[in-house]
Amino acid sequence: MALDRKDLAILAELTTNARASHTELANKVGLSSTALARRQKALEDDGYIQAYQAALDLTQFGLTTTVLVRIALESQSDEALKAFEAEVGKCPSVVRCFLMSGTDDYILIVLARDIQDFERIHRTELSRLPRVARVQSSFALREVVNRAVPTVVFGEAKR
Repeated sequence: MALDRKDLAILAELTTNARASHTELANKVGLSSTALARRQKALEDDGYIQAYQAALDLTQFGLTTTVLVRIALESQSDEALKAFEAEVGKCPSVVRCFLMSGTDDYILIVLARDIQDFERIHRTELSRLPRVARVQSSFALREVVNRAVPTVVFGEAKR
């Protein structure tokens, strides 16, 4: 399915308010409610919309410390990658994991209550991951930008 300006406008609006009614969305993007519902269903069916999620304020849960953890494995063999990936998803404090190019094999995003909590996470979760040769951590001082989708995806749709 090729996306047009209306589809992009629908997606842009949903990224800011996924709970908007069909009527509200239709008014914002210049469609009837029926046309909006049909397009939104097509966007879901074609995989452009994968889920509708609530954005939580994690500080309300005491998770005030974001840590970027760089992992280097002992080797980059398929076996080492598979072993690491099978276990890292079981770490409850890891919210994102990226396989990387360059000097680090993986970058993890870890959420912790504070530095002491991260030390516990490092000791009980991260240090037990298989095939890890090196772990380096950087603490985020504050979040500057947090977008679900880069605005460039929508181009001129919101104008």
